[in-house]
Amino acid sequence: MKPVPQSQAAYSSPHLVEPGVAKSKSPHIMTQQQPPWPSPGSSSSSNPRGKCWLILVLMAVLPMVPDVGALPFLFSHIKPQINWTQPEMESWVIEEQPRSIEPHLEPVLHPNRTHRALSSDSTDAEFLQRLVSMRHNQTASSRMLWYDVAGGDGLVYPPFVDKALKLLNLKQVAFEIENSVMSKVTCTACRAGAGMLQHQIQSGKTDAELIRMITDYCTNLNIQSARVCQGVAQLFGSELIYVLKRVNLSPDELCSFVIGDGCADVYNPYHEWEVIFPPVPKPPRLADLPIPMEAAPFFKVLHISDTHYDPHYAEGSNADCNEPLCCRLSSGRPATPNAAAGKWGDYRKCDTPKRTVDHMLSHIAETHKDIDYILWTGDLPPHDVWNQTKEENLAIIKDTVKQMVEMFPGVPIFPALGNHESAPVNSFPPPYVNQVDISISWLYDELDIQWRRWLPQSVTHTVRRGAFYSVLVRPGFRIISLNMNYCNNKNWWLLLNSTDPATELQWFIYELQSAEFSNEKVHVIGHIPPGHSDCLKVWSRNFYKIISRYESTVTAQFYGHTHYDEFEMFYDPHDLNHPNGIAYIGPSVSPYYDLNPGYRIYYVDGDHDATTRLVIDHESWIMNLKEANLYGYPIWYKLYTARAAYNMKALRPSDWNNLLNELTNNQELFELYYKYYWKNSPARPTCDAECKKRLICDCRSGRSHDRKHFCAEVESKIDEESSKSWKSWFYKGLTNSAEDRTEEPATTTDGYGPFDVVIVNVGG
Repeated sequence: MKPVPQSQAAYSSPHLVEPGVAKSKSPHIMTQQQPPWPSPGSSSSSNPRGKCWLILVLMAVLPMVPDVGALPFLFSHIKPQINWTQPEMESWVIEEQPRSIEPHLEPVLHPNRTHRALSSDSTDAEFLQRLVSMRHNQTASSRMLWYDVAGGDGLVYPPFVDKALKLLNLKQVAFEIENSVMSKVTCTACRAGAGMLQHQIQSGKTDAELIRMITDYCTNLNIQSARVCQGVAQLFGSELIYVLKRVNLSPDELCSFVIGDGCADVYNPYHEWEVIFPPVPKPPRLADLPIPMEAAPFFKVLHISDTHYDPHYAEGSNADCNEPLCCRLSSGRPATPNAAAGKWGDYRKCDTPKRTVDHMLSHIAETHKDIDYILWTGDLPPHDVWNQTKEENLAIIKDTVKQMVEMFPGVPIFPALGNHESAPVNSFPPPYVNQVDISISWLYDELDIQWRRWLPQSVTHTVRRGAFYSVLVRPGFRIISLNMNYCNNKNWWLLLNSTDPATELQWFIYELQSAEFSNEKVHVIGHIPPGHSDCLKVWSRNFYKIISRYESTVTAQFYGHTHYDEFEMFYDPHDLNHPNGIAYIGPSVSPYYDLNPGYRIYYVDGDHDATTRLVIDHESWIMNLKEANLYGYPIWYKLYTARAAYNMKALRPSDWNNLLNELTNNQELFELYYKYYWKNSPARPTCDAECKKRLICDCRSGRSHDRKHFCAEVESKIDEESSKSWKSWFYKGLTNSAEDRTEEPATTTDGYGPFDVVIVNVGG
């Protein structure tokens, strides 16, 4: 089936279907049209947790509801009646938009510049030796977002409320939501909350009544503080109610859409769609990519992500509060000296103070004077998701853009949009939602103004449409910035229709096909990694196909969002033995939470006849937050260099795939990776076999919610190694015990050998 033309789409479904060029599997789409494509030789050669508190609140209410009609996920014969108003259609023609076809970056000569990591770098060993000598941190372990009765905090729930909390396991749900690791526990919570809210909507309650109900229950059950409950209900309630009134999805369908793997794979034809590829054969793939030439020209690239600058951070305030974000005057006074917020930040749920951002940028400008360009992958505002306004988020964007211009004058910066830039967080309505009070134009229009300091005028149309763009950086080298919020499963607007929002992926294909015709190599930047659990499965699946089709064009991808130092692999969907792509996930500046602040430096194959445009090497730089607060001054240093640390001959997809295999089999190497993953934070927890499986599987799967497909073999190997390790430890202990008794006879006086099992009957 071909895509729906924007002017001819016919709808008989109660769902809002985004008019675009991606083809939907919905049986209600009646018309077809093939998108136009450029031809060869053509002259035109682009933390998300606030909303989930609603689910927790509605879940907690469930045991109090006597009406079985409030549980439509158990009683599926009860269906709400939907009054649907067809939206006005919008039109947008991809091939009519301006494109960047003039090189945007003028190279600067840096005499005697070399990439030291290509040769033996003795300073790596010195830095690693220094890390070994660091003292252990005494920061408390991760805390839940409400008081823990078992932990002795003194708070006692009423028996009825305690029963509800135990039945629905809200604390486990909160932990899973905060860490984006969903299970059946969260799935049950989601179904209960969605079913309750749908029932209340069907019963005729007004929006104000629904929001007041959410606020009251959230407060009375001590799920959050009164102000957080009120803020979350006000910010997110109206939006969620608006969407649920306009869709006819069961709780099973809703929660499968939002949670993915942890909530079964419920087929929903309204959220199944495929992009269309042009009728151009894929170039023959190489057995392996060539290794970049040694001593060839290169670009030095700075990657900054997840700054989460908090203008209200207050040194000495309470860092151990009971809210999603602490370390503010409004967090109250610390109960003990250890609970006070540090001068340069805190390992607990606190974001980045201004002095830390200022110091980091000054350090970068002084240490890395030869930066050629900067990748800036979003999430500028803090995590106060219950208390954000459009005005404050825009002010933070303007302030940080101004600061970047002043600190790096003349250096091109290529930004990508994070999920925290909107207010409320994760709210990114597609272009067909164009009502003034809920349209996202307030953000995209301002981004166009701010980003224009670095980007050409040709990107205006796509930035104002969907905050994505494409820029020709150098001849034969292009950067495409994607708005990954259109794959964000916390973006409730996608429940209306998830079919290629803003036609972004179809535009992406157009750009890549044009690049292929022009023999350009492409780097892709964005915020949410496409293989992360926060990315919609259907969107991620289509993106994965695009990367596979254009594997000879896309040579690297760069993301943020997770706050950790990690990577994701891409493989041929029909041959998992052929790695065809690598996504670098940069560390966060914010220490939120239990992390050291950090940034990344890449060395990219530069301008020469045999250039591959691959990443030659990368370095991760951090600041030890505990030492900075202890001694009053931060020191930024290089934590590791990828090729030296992991003994890699290059950073091609095949090399990263080899590293993954080694991480699976080599526990010592995995522990090194785990230390770097946490940016050497002294607050990092231990990692057991389940933790190891999750981290390696995260690296292996560039396609979200498909762990069974990618990770079965890896998990089996880790289980096998874990079993061997346990047996080795057990038998080694027995062997040592036997050796300690070398003077004893080989058998006991009862005739049993030292390793025989004796069953003793102790019954009556």
